[in-house]
Amino acid sequence: MSLGVLALIAFIPIAIVLIFMVGMKWPATKAMPLAWAACALIAMIIWKMPAGFVAASTLAGFGSAVNVLIIVFGAIIILYTMQVSGAMETISYGFLGISRDRRIQTIIIAFTFGAFIEGAAGFGTPAAIAAPLLLGLGFPALAAVCVCLIFNSVPVTFGAVGTPVWFGFKTLRTPIEKVLADGSVETGFATFDEFLKHVGQWAAITHAIIACFLLVFVICFLTRFFGKNKKWSEGLGAWKFALFTAVTFDVVYLSTAFLVGVEFPSLIGGLVSLGIVVTAAKKGLFMPEEIWDFGERASWDKDWVGEIEPGKTDLKPRMSQLMAWMPYVLIAVILVLTRLSSLPFKGWVTSWVISFPHILGYESVNFATKLLYLPGTIPFMLVALITIALHKIPADKAIGAWKESFIRMKNPTIAMLFAVAMVEIMKQSGHNVMGYSSLPLTMAEAVASITGKTWPMFASYVGALGSFITGSCTVSDLLFADFQYGLATTIGASREIVVALQGVGGAMGNMICVHNVVAVSATVGLVGMEGTIIRRTMIPLVLYGIMAGTIGSLFCYVLFPGVF
Repeated sequence: MSLGVLALIAFIPIAIVLIFMVGMKWPATKAMPLAWAACALIAMIIWKMPAGFVAASTLAGFGSAVNVLIIVFGAIIILYTMQVSGAMETISYGFLGISRDRRIQTIIIAFTFGAFIEGAAGFGTPAAIAAPLLLGLGFPALAAVCVCLIFNSVPVTFGAVGTPVWFGFKTLRTPIEKVLADGSVETGFATFDEFLKHVGQWAAITHAIIACFLLVFVICFLTRFFGKNKKWSEGLGAWKFALFTAVTFDVVYLSTAFLVGVEFPSLIGGLVSLGIVVTAAKKGLFMPEEIWDFGERASWDKDWVGEIEPGKTDLKPRMSQLMAWMPYVLIAVILVLTRLSSLPFKGWVTSWVISFPHILGYESVNFATKLLYLPGTIPFMLVALITIALHKIPADKAIGAWKESFIRMKNPTIAMLFAVAMVEIMKQSGHNVMGYSSLPLTMAEAVASITGKTWPMFASYVGALGSFITGSCTVSDLLFADFQYGLATTIGASREIVVALQGVGGAMGNMICVHNVVAVSATVGLVGMEGTIIRRTMIPLVLYGIMAGTIGSLFCYVLFPGVF
């Protein structure tokens, strides 16, 4: 069977997701089981995977889905606990004191605060925290989800203390060390770790350039799709603050990538820029002349709001700002303490492992979970319990918050189980008697056979495809790193830059990743709207990819053609 035909067949499960969720507005609870069934049949009939192998992959996928669902539950319980204590109302009141302009609130919370959380925890955590915070401020749930997903792109390449780079590209160690041992090629680096640092730098430069446009785009996106007048131009009223935030973030982000390494650009960039832009907003620097807000609640489209009502606008402080923010402070501190290898806490929380190796006897199919290392457990659930005592929440209200959180998990659980099970089948499909590449790799190879030397223009979209399928920039990098490196070598393009474009693509794919969309939607009670969300976030994804491809092509063939 030809590569083109195989690629089209491999695309069928993704086409089902796009047609039924995005086109026909099916909820993920219906579309994902159908896509999983199609993927399983294709794997068994065309790729000739044994039925037992497919079953084992499905079970491993269910296990991985539980990991994500624990994070979702943790984010929801934090939201409900802070709602019943009055902390969310107090925080919302405080933000109104910084700025009542929804564009400014979006930039501060969804971008800078989100970047810091991405740098510390990654794996979908930032949007799961930031979206409920925006909801508490009175944002429509749909708007909160969209802006958080779009902004959860720039920092993702360096998320979870650099995991997508140092772990995601680990498969390149062997080819890089072979090149270094051969010594016939001028590389510009002496070790594999230096190669990864260079890749991180190229990715950071690409993201930094795009960020200047992205921040302005998102506030225009907000006013176009959720404003009373539905005008892109209303977003431009805050362009100065958006550009100021982008430059502030970029300076710290790039400096960290070049001077420190791949672990901290997002974490430090987000934290420092958060402090600077909040201070600037309080002093009225670069602020828009007129305050922009959503229209009256009665004028909102019915699909803007889910099962959880947005926060009130007639707010009162229920406690001090410090006490209200304490759960988020504790979350940030605990995340950093448990993610830094130089401290003993990471070793302790990662030592508690539940594993199921060789599921149903298949050696390549394994599942393991570090329960205490999942952000949903520590810090989310832990901090939720601490908050009960800290905010003196009555027992009946605390129990009610936990009960409501469990109720909210029903629909996301169904969608997530089958989404991740499909991913696991796709990943394992490389193990087949036909000798075919895995389903994702087959699709990538087909595209590459058409593009030739123009590949840098499309490289980021393969990274995005990986994130869309797997739900993770790290896993996307693991899946496609060797492919991107090998193709760059074949066409004579810079391997550092093309691999960096893979990292950029994996990050931008977060905008449309089914896992993230389902998870973040659940935290604001927006169930069954996944297709609508992906339709909205597809616009910035395409634009992001065009810009990344243009920058990458210029770097490879015009500005830096000699880079390894």
